[in-house]
Amino acid sequence: MKAYYNKSKTEVRKQVNGSLKPLSEQQVKANQEKYGLNELVEAKKKSLLMVFLEQYKDFLVIILIIAAIISGFLGDFESAIVILIVITINAILGTVQTVKAEQSLNSLKELSSPTAKVLRDGKIVEIPSKEVTIGDEVHLEAGDYIPADGRILENASMKVDESALTGESVAVEKDTDAIEGEVPLGDRTNMVYSGSFVTYGRGTFLVTAIGMETEVGKIAQLLKSTSEKKTPLQVNLDNFGKKLSIIIIIFCAILFGLNILQGGN
Repeated sequence: MKAYYNKSKTEVRKQVNGSLKPLSEQQVKANQEKYGLNELVEAKKKSLLMVFLEQYKDFLVIILIIAAIISGFLGDFESAIVILIVITINAILGTVQTVKAEQSLNSLKELSSPTAKVLRDGKIVEIPSKEVTIGDEVHLEAGDYIPADGRILENASMKVDESALTGESVAVEKDTDAIEGEVPLGDRTNMVYSGSFVTYGRGTFLVTAIGMETEVGKIAQLLKSTSEKKTPLQVNLDNFGKKLSIIIIIFCAILFGLNILQGGN
């Protein structure tokens, strides 16, 4: 199936709205119920203390804590302190990584436009950007942040800063012509993306993606999964810890037994 940037304006209109006419108020409500609000969704925010404590849930970390307790009980306080310091440093680093991911997500949310100018009932009206839905026609002018992803329908020398998505510092000149073949995001000159803003000119685009389905939403999802998903190293360490736990418990039991025997003698 062709991407929106591969299709003509007419093809995109028919595919998204089923006709060449703008959305009716009834269609807008139906689409809002179907696709939800145009906003980046984030998990319930945890306190810094909770994030820190969650770093101790790893199986290998629990084993190390047990080893530190046993070492202290046997009088080897130096080993116990070293183990606890290593565990604490690991927890601090994990907390910092999680907090940075949350801050990056907040930075993405700040790129969202608070309002958008859309065509409703033949008139251009300003609405909260979270109410923008699939099939809406959004009007853009210089200085406007783009509230959603979409295919450009009308263009008047419009230039868009997409550096938040592509890293390119030079504003992209936009047009309405269909593009052949598969091209990277930065070369899709007939598309606009949420998180970008218009630096020059004006135009109109048809919304094709909102919320977490936009390109910036996909980045937010990656940031969210990065803070939640274990890395391959963490998975391997977890598996290794489970296998090692039996050996550690047996070894500690032997040491404990020897210590009791020595004390008895």
